[in-house]
Amino acid sequence: MAGRVVRAAIVGASSILGKELADELNASLAAAWDLALFDTGDISGQVTAAGDEPMVIQEIGPVSFVGIDVVFFAGDAATTRKHWKDALTAGASVIDLSFALEGEKGTLVRCPWIETVEAGTTPAPDLTTKVVVPAHPAAVMLATVTARLRAQWKTARFVATVLEPASQQGREGLEELHQQTVGTLSFQSLPKDVYDAQVAFNLNATLGGAAKLDLSTLTAQVRRHFGAIAGAEASQALALQLLQAPVFNGYTASIFATFGEKLKQEDIARALQGGMVSVVAADDPGPSNMSVIEQSQMLVSVRAESHATNGFWLWMAADNLRLSARNASACAMELIALRPAGKVQ
Repeated sequence: MAGRVVRAAIVGASSILGKELADELNASLAAAWDLALFDTGDISGQVTAAGDEPMVIQEIGPVSFVGIDVVFFAGDAATTRKHWKDALTAGASVIDLSFALEGEKGTLVRCPWIETVEAGTTPAPDLTTKVVVPAHPAAVMLATVTARLRAQWKTARFVATVLEPASQQGREGLEELHQQTVGTLSFQSLPKDVYDAQVAFNLNATLGGAAKLDLSTLTAQVRRHFGAIAGAEASQALALQLLQAPVFNGYTASIFATFGEKLKQEDIARALQGGMVSVVAADDPGPSNMSVIEQSQMLVSVRAESHATNGFWLWMAADNLRLSARNASACAMELIALRPAGKVQ
């Protein structure tokens, strides 16, 4: 597979997630990616970079997906809904990072590196699978650690508070947080087109009624994706709250884990360490949204709670854009492995 050339298209290539995905695929050792970049509106014709390689973003046309193995949709949901069937008609597999196709028949919500034997998880793709939605990065964060702990201690239960960064809303979210930050410091009126609330220097459990996202709806989506990749029993063992944080990039999460038996802090750390997770030592600087920027691993610190028997605090951080891009790449490789080499289905 490592020597195989995979022909891929990224729709929404000008978005911050599309750019992150292009960089991820360009640096991949799993396959050689032959990329084509697409977007809508005035973006076509612009020059961008995939890794160190300059590339031109093209406008989507009638034959854009002909000869393509996999199409990644990394832009807005409306663009995905408009063009995904064209990709399937051209014989390509679809990876939907916009979450627009989650409810379509036959679509799988996936994170290939989550290892669990619990019932209720999404099955692995097969030859009939055409569309995969990479699980929400917050769900991936939570599922990665909870699956490892529940694999050893089935009695584990979790209470998690996840802090949502502005970059999950793309450039619009980043720009509004930036403008609000400047406006607050200079005593000016604040733009609220995205959040319909003050996000800068503020922590929100709810947003305005005209906001472009609803935190309760987002929490439900994260829980739904968590259940798909971690299992129904694991979902029942998780209490979840999601807050909008005044940070530009990077998820952080505070997780309180309890167990039905006596454990040591090093037991928890040992179970978590490895692969996509790096456990931070107690005498090192703790995980933060800044420390994980452009980092492929999730960072976790572990601390025993002295006032709760068999209770431990986990403090996590992950680069949400990098995590989404890595999961999308892994999901695509699952589908590519099912396709005949050198032939478009």
